[in-house]
Amino acid sequence: MFVAIRDIRFAKGRFALMGSVVALITLLIVLLSGLTSGLADRSVSAVRNLPATHLVFGGVGDEQPEKSFADSTVTPRQRAVWENTAGVRRVSPLGITTTRMGTPNGSEASATVFGLPPDAPSAPTGTSDSAVVISRSLAEEQRLHTGDRLSTAAGDLPVRAITSDEFHSHTPVIWTTLDTWRELRTARSAGAETPLATVLSVEAEPDARLSEADSTANTLSATVGDSLEAVGSFSSENGSLLTMRLLLYAISALVIGAFLTVWTIQRSGDVAVLKALGGSTGYLLRDALAQSLIVLLAGAGLGGAAGVALGSAADEVVPFELTARTTLVPVLVMIALGMVGAALAVRRITSVEPLTALGAGR
Repeated sequence: MFVAIRDIRFAKGRFALMGSVVALITLLIVLLSGLTSGLADRSVSAVRNLPATHLVFGGVGDEQPEKSFADSTVTPRQRAVWENTAGVRRVSPLGITTTRMGTPNGSEASATVFGLPPDAPSAPTGTSDSAVVISRSLAEEQRLHTGDRLSTAAGDLPVRAITSDEFHSHTPVIWTTLDTWRELRTARSAGAETPLATVLSVEAEPDARLSEADSTANTLSATVGDSLEAVGSFSSENGSLLTMRLLLYAISALVIGAFLTVWTIQRSGDVAVLKALGGSTGYLLRDALAQSLIVLLAGAGLGGAAGVALGSAADEVVPFELTARTTLVPVLVMIALGMVGAALAVRRITSVEPLTALGAGR
């Protein structure tokens, strides 16, 4: 550690510049991680939090079913098939549609309506016919209270209760019964056949015969996690941000590796002298890696702290999620990838000959 600390003190400007680059990249990664998680929550939290193991999609008419909430409909016959499938514990129809509604203050708001039986595990307390349970964010945004009435295509619906926030496709979710959901959907799609629901929410045993049920009912089942890609634009949105994060990780490893490679080349003479004086290659490698770790800890720690501070402020403006997964994990990954780049860069130390110190190689 002596040589590492001496070098940092001797070349404070260079190491401060390198640390600043690490801090800025870490800041970007933390902000992107929080934004990605926040946008994902606004897009799929209502689906992701369903108390189910699988969701079942159905096709319209004779069409083959696809994983798409926008195009899926299920029928009573398909529900019966799934209820009689071995290993399936519970089947609950779930209707999903996006609508606009008028509020008592004269404004309009967009929301996604989740229609389900009042006894379904995911039904919030207060779910009943001709009434709605709304998310807290919608209530705060529109200044709604229990007892207020919302103007919809199915008539005026009173707010029965206010519950925790859930989102679907970046709109807040409101809950009601399937009958009220069908009235809303029928009013929006005049002349179309009224379905039982959009999908079936299924709780199944690990050995349930899901493929047989799909074949018999002409449906497509998927785990709740795999069903998230059925939410419009979620895959492309999440994929784009994830790609940006991966590129930043790769850039960080390359930048750190390039800096340390140049630095190792510049100090080859010093390394040769240390070897000539008896310093082992292992000691010099550990010293160089310790130097890299100091820079990474300082830079990534500073960037992570700045990311947390900015993320806390941004949470009031944009969907941003501050958790250990979006703050601590990016910092640790940044340090790990930086150390990989450093390890590749300092390999040159092993090839430095002590005779170089005596001018044999010049």
